[in-house]
Amino acid sequence: MAFPDEKKLKDIRDKLESAEPSRTLPENATKAEKVKYKICEKFVSHLLENNVSQAELARHLKMDPARLNEIVKYRIDLFTIDKLLEIAERLDPNIDIRVA
Repeated sequence: MAFPDEKKLKDIRDKLESAEPSRTLPENATKAEKVKYKICEKFVSHLLENNVSQAELARHLKMDPARLNEIVKYRIDLFTIDKLLEIAERLDPNIDIRVA
């Protein structure tokens, strides 16, 4: 397997630069924001631990892949706790969320 040429590297860099990064939790986050963030972490962990794509997980959860992408990017401002829990319970009916 050869190293990618300059054009391929430029394409990769351009794609990475235009991608929206994951969000971090602000230092002064409310308890509700912390709960939503923890729920989002469950989705990211599931993707990594089970080596599945977002598209595969979205199909399994019967949801729009774009909405799942918002969850794994920690777009907690777009979801209520209730909605995130509803989706998370489809992922794991015995989900346990702990926030310090």
